[in-house]
Amino acid sequence: MTIKVLDKETINQIAAGEVVERPASVVKELVENALDAGSSQIGVEIRGGGIQLIKVVDNGVGIPNSEVELAFERHATSKISSPQDLLNIGSLGFRGEALPSIGAVADVELLTCAVDEKSGICLSLEGGVVTQKKGQARTRGTTITVRNLFKRVPARLKFLKSIATESSHVANVASQYALAYPEAAFSLAVDGKETLKTSGKGKLLDAIIDVYGVATASKMMTVDSTQQSWTANRGTLDIHVSGMVGAPELGRAGRGYLSFFVNRRWVSSRILPYAVEEAYSGLLMTGRHPVAVVNITLPPDEVDVNIHPAKSEVKFHNEGEVFRSVQRAVRQALTSQMPVRQVEDVAAPYKATPSSQLEQLWGTSAESEGVGPSPKESTPSLLTSLPVLRVVGQFMSAYIVAEGPEGLYLIDQHAAHERVRFDRVRRQREQKKPEVQGLLESATLEVTPRQDAIMKSCLEKLVDFGFNIESFGDRTYLVRTVPVIAAGDDWSAMLKELLDALAGEERSKWEEKMTASIACHGAIKSGQVLSEEEMGSLVRQLEQTDNPHTCPHGRPTIIKLSAAQIEREFGRQG
Repeated sequence: MTIKVLDKETINQIAAGEVVERPASVVKELVENALDAGSSQIGVEIRGGGIQLIKVVDNGVGIPNSEVELAFERHATSKISSPQDLLNIGSLGFRGEALPSIGAVADVELLTCAVDEKSGICLSLEGGVVTQKKGQARTRGTTITVRNLFKRVPARLKFLKSIATESSHVANVASQYALAYPEAAFSLAVDGKETLKTSGKGKLLDAIIDVYGVATASKMMTVDSTQQSWTANRGTLDIHVSGMVGAPELGRAGRGYLSFFVNRRWVSSRILPYAVEEAYSGLLMTGRHPVAVVNITLPPDEVDVNIHPAKSEVKFHNEGEVFRSVQRAVRQALTSQMPVRQVEDVAAPYKATPSSQLEQLWGTSAESEGVGPSPKESTPSLLTSLPVLRVVGQFMSAYIVAEGPEGLYLIDQHAAHERVRFDRVRRQREQKKPEVQGLLESATLEVTPRQDAIMKSCLEKLVDFGFNIESFGDRTYLVRTVPVIAAGDDWSAMLKELLDALAGEERSKWEEKMTASIACHGAIKSGQVLSEEEMGSLVRQLEQTDNPHTCPHGRPTIIKLSAAQIEREFGRQG
């Protein structure tokens, strides 16, 4: 095969693939440019998930008329000028790849007016080629309009998710930078409807209220700590950790509420979530994750942001010191703003796991007691069928102990109740006859911008489950009815967690996710003491389910200790 230099159009599309992954990538690059330009007001508008239209309007310094075409040349930038500058990057952008990459895969229009110029200029491009340039009035700042994203690379369109999912990713970008720059007023309009508006007052708490709502903001605690350490390459290193973290009761099912900024750059990192979750050790239930907005400030030459074209990944020169600084700062905030006694009290119950307790119950050290090697059957086995059981009692306030024709049975009360509720919700949905509870007074539900994008797409599906919900203003919904099965629970928290979970799921799996979420949220908890009547009722209901052996998440609901095994362990069988 002959080696040849690729044409410019192909080169640009290859390079664009590294920078422009989806509509949210475009929004991120344009918002970062607006912030680098010193903007105090940034407006984002999208249509069709950002595929049809993306528009970003700012009031920054603008681009001089003589430089507008140069801005679309690859590696043209005003932010660095030499290799040494890469070691001390203070801006969000610096590679000079965003605008040419976007121009290579979409139709772009730029309208800008620089600080010292009397009038603005409008530049139109198709496939990265200028098609029109004309003077046009505009106040100081820049407007960039992107249409028909991936028009020239239709194969990329196949890899995008639903419009709702792509809109939620855009909403997340806008929300993250609103949290990183609370002094800038952000707005986001999705398909003509405003879903985010921040005040730009300069206080992080105000931005959290605008993004997450008052209820979440009221349970956030301030982090503000400078950690000093000694490093071989620079001596004393100051790492300042600031932001806000949520009280343990704000724990979420996923990590979508963990926001990290390094020198105010929104980043993804392997170590930062782990550092924050380590600070919450003993305070959060298993499977729950904290809410946190954390900014790490350190010398620019201590962090490498030039390891990926998207600039979202960073590498720390002293990773261990950054980890320890974040962990200590968050832990200090939690212990200083919560009574220490609560931390110790909450941590204590999680030291022993149910599995270790069960090992003690089943006597796995039988060999050392002279009984002989424990038989293989001593490992609890999943049931292949569920016989009629008689409740004996409760163990660890988490397991129902029952007697059956073949031995002793332990039932996980939470998993069992999940299965019972799951089958009930699924049956009602399939029959399209959900049991509905009308609220005495219609309740309002306020959601985040990311949740709002999902809510708009799943309202009809929620009707099949018994929810009657309608739009009631910006990011606010009016709830008139809820499923009977969820009426006694915190259905608003369940709905918000569900919206967060749906953001990363294919639409084909939404109904299954909804069913499991409703079933799980109101199920009997581990640690809840039950009466004999309650235990008996739960066991009878479990016996009648289609699949009594596992919960909707695949965990076993029941295990058996056979009569033969018990007799062997007590030496009653020769």
